Amino acid sequence: MAGKTGNQKIIEQFLADGMDFMFGNPGTVEQGFLDALAEYPEMKYILSLQETIAVMMGDGYARATQKPTLVQLHSSPGIGNAVGAVYQAKRGHAPLVVIGSDAGVQYMNMDAQMANDLVAMMAPVTKFSTMATSSKSLLRTMRRAVKIATTPPMGPVYVCLPMDILDEINDEPVFPSCIPSTRVLPAPDLIRQSAEMLLSAEKPMIFVGDGIAYSGAIDELTKVAELLGAEVYGVEFGDVVMDNTHPLYQGTTGHMFGSFSHPITSKGDVNLIVGTYMLPEVFPNLDDIYAPGAKVIHYDLNAYEIAKNHRVDLGVVSDPKLSLAELAEAIEAMISPEQMSIVIQRIEDIGNAKIAKIRREKEIDEKHQGKNPLNMAQFSSVLAGKVNQEQTIIFDEALTSSPALSRYIPPQAAGQYFTTRGGSLGVGFPGAIGAKIAHPDKTVIGFSGDGGSMYTIQTLWSAVRHQTGAKFVVCNNGSYKLLQLNIDQYWKERAMPSHEYPLPFDLSYPAIRFDIMAQSMGMDAVRVEKEEEILPAIERMLADDKPFLIDLVLEGDHRSEWVKVNCSH
Repeated sequence: MAGKTGNQKIIEQFLADGMDFMFGNPGTVEQGFLDALAEYPEMKYILSLQETIAVMMGDGYARATQKPTLVQLHSSPGIGNAVGAVYQAKRGHAPLVVIGSDAGVQYMNMDAQMANDLVAMMAPVTKFSTMATSSKSLLRTMRRAVKIATTPPMGPVYVCLPMDILDEINDEPVFPSCIPSTRVLPAPDLIRQSAEMLLSAEKPMIFVGDGIAYSGAIDELTKVAELLGAEVYGVEFGDVVMDNTHPLYQGTTGHMFGSFSHPITSKGDVNLIVGTYMLPEVFPNLDDIYAPGAKVIHYDLNAYEIAKNHRVDLGVVSDPKLSLAELAEAIEAMISPEQMSIVIQRIEDIGNAKIAKIRREKEIDEKHQGKNPLNMAQFSSVLAGKVNQEQTIIFDEALTSSPALSRYIPPQAAGQYFTTRGGSLGVGFPGAIGAKIAHPDKTVIGFSGDGGSMYTIQTLWSAVRHQTGAKFVVCNNGSYKLLQLNIDQYWKERAMPSHEYPLPFDLSYPAIRFDIMAQSMGMDAVRVEKEEEILPAIERMLADDKPFLIDLVLEGDHRSEWVKVNCSH
């Protein structure tokens, strides 16, 4: 056969776009495409045992590189498995290029086995969903998808690749996709208006998201915050948006309840929002979230997010980094000596309050020292003394254990500490593998709960198969602890008395031995149940660059005997 087929040419297109890792799970309709991989050894296929894991490994890699990342899925059943993980990637703006094969255009009207409208299945959870329908426009379609995935606001795209289109001879040229620049500055008068509004504030507040990390704007954000003496809160983010040790950084507005965020969002008289939207909660406040009369300024590259749910007085579609740099310059030129003295005192007061808060939290932690069952702070405090934070990447899906972890290993720089987002469980371990592949020279540790890790536990096999030396810690409290905390709030809001947690929240029986599961997949692992076992386990985990798992048994609210009786049918 003269010439190259679509199977060959599309691999060449991926490589031209810098995608030399493919995270996937194979199926029969992809056989010709995957067979062609042997001709391109520079394309490395990372095999997962389930489609969700392929997407989440790709998500971790994409977060760590901010580059288009290739994910290969099977047709209808495979895509169905992956939809939740792709949704998470969409909420987190991961530039995933998801491909999924189909038996062929020639079979599409036959309602054959595994037939479905794959483009429609993926449309709600992607930024762009399409199908290649001709060998004359296969690469053109793919380049369009790559451009869309990587143009801010980034997000996953899906391209269905029918087998017969890939099998045909393809005469299209291969050249890199064009990624247009979005480094856009606001008009000078908008910068001036913003600076005037912020300098008039008695209580300025700043709310930021992943747009800060993705545009590299942490330094610019910090300067604006320091010029204003403004508290800074993270909203809907999965990367580091500000050095968590900075006195002005106050944590997150939360992701679950408007009753938690409203006291925060209603504090300020002028609010600056950059690189996120207000507010991404499961149960958001339906009324105005700001103080009466408060002014709201919103900078973002995503016009859709500006004033999506709540009022905005000045909305600007622009690059966060360039915008904040110009805003800092304007504020610096306009601020008076009297205003600066007020700002200095404001920063001191906010910083002192933060120091006192952390001190109180650590005093509570100290009460757990030497006690069993273990508390997460006992583990985190030891780990903090054994890792070089500048050379370590944390992928944290521990949820209820996260506060104690970040208290002792505070995130400080973008790309150093990733968290779960989008509400989908299971990303902690595959995300760590993706981050480790992106940064093989770094120590990468993935944290997940016992509930969350079971969604994607097969990912341990992929780590061993591909000799990816990520480390894994299961925060094993024998329950869906987050659900227990959430129902506490549910009871409180409805003035209901607290009582026993619902039986489906309890994971204690049968007890899951994560260390044994890891060992069955070829990974070295250890179970930690006592304080004296923590340090040896951590030292063993960090001794080399091989994958390793710690099954960390923590205190929890569970009753295995009750489960045995009530779940026996």
